Amino acid sequence: GAQVSAGQYHTCALTTGGAVKCWGNDTFGHLGNGLATGDQTSPMEVSGLTSGVAQVSASGLHTCALTTGGAVTCWGDDANGQIGKGAATGNQASPMEVSGLTSGVAQVSAGGAHTCALTTGGAVKCWGTDSDGQIGNGVNGEATTSPVNVTDLGSGVAQISAGLYQTCALTTGGAVMCWGSDTYGQIGNGLTTGNRTSPVDVTGLTSGVSQVSAGGYHTCALTTGGAVKCWGRDVNGQIGNGDVTGDQISPADVTGFQPQPGFPVALRVRVTESPGVEGWLAFTLGAS
Repeated sequence: GAQVSAGQYHTCALTTGGAVKCWGNDTFGHLGNGLATGDQTSPMEVSGLTSGVAQVSASGLHTCALTTGGAVTCWGDDANGQIGKGAATGNQASPMEVSGLTSGVAQVSAGGAHTCALTTGGAVKCWGTDSDGQIGNGVNGEATTSPVNVTDLGSGVAQISAGLYQTCALTTGGAVMCWGSDTYGQIGNGLTTGNRTSPVDVTGLTSGVSQVSAGGYHTCALTTGGAVKCWGRDVNGQIGNGDVTGDQISPADVTGFQPQPGFPVALRVRVTESPGVEGWLAFTLGAS
């Protein structure tokens, strides 16, 4: 396969041929095979997605896919509008196009009961439940059944990750911003002052980050230097800092994943056959 995504009760895989197959629980139709017939113990093809898919994202009770043409389709539980088709009409056992996102999308991320998309222009749009401000449009209230713009993220975003009740974005400058539930400090801004309805900076991560991943009640980031930092709930040791010390409201270093000696690495490459370029070029690998 080319990619795999594990949801709460189901799993989906993207084949090298661009097809999507899913397996596991199908109570809400989130396997996308048009049936919703209960548990499936082996992969089943998703209706209409036998080719042309670039990415798949499985979450709690719904799943979304990004086509090679930049369109987003979703299926499964739609009680909170997380399918994004303009109206919450119940479970969807087959893929449905997301309203207004038929092209121009670079990434999709399915959260607990909300979904977010990153456009090719670096903007973030979200839809679904807004119970904790996870839509990020500056208000906290009713579910949104069609994509809406996230406040202050109309450009400059490189990657997104939708968690259970929070959402995070990585900017092209290597900074992390989060919004949504902050009950356990999963926003990472050094406070636990309630829901955040628009993006806020994560403490100490205003540059030098290469990836972010939002989980249930915690969030983690990978730095360009190879370190891992996590924040949020730590009742099961999910922060990884060697102890269960309670909620972490700011990023904490994960034990054993500090930057490695000698990283980043500088290289000098001799250019011998490149028109208009002569001599040596210097590269620094892993630098922000």
